[in-house]
Amino acid sequence: MRRDADPTPWNTARAMAFGAVIGAVAAGFKLLAPWSAVHTFAVIAREVIGAALAFALLCGIAAALRNFITRRLMGPEIR
Repeated sequence: MRRDADPTPWNTARAMAFGAVIGAVAAGFKLLAPWSAVHTFAVIAREVIGAALAFALLCGIAAALRNFITRRLMGPEIR
C-alpha cells in the first residue's frame, strides 16, 4: 500500500508559534509539581520563557528540515 506524502511546505512561523505554546504549557506543568518549592515571579517567568523559546526553536528547525528534505527528494515540482 502506497501512502502519498503531502509535498506542500510547512509554515515554519506557525510551527514555531505552536512550539512556543507547547513549551509554555510544559513549563507550567513543571512548575505546578507538588515536590517543587514555591517560586518567585522571576523564576516562573524565566522558566516559561526559556521553555517557550526552546520548544519554538525545536519545532521551527523540524519544520525547516522537513521542507529542505522534501525539496531535495521531490525537486522543484512541489511549488
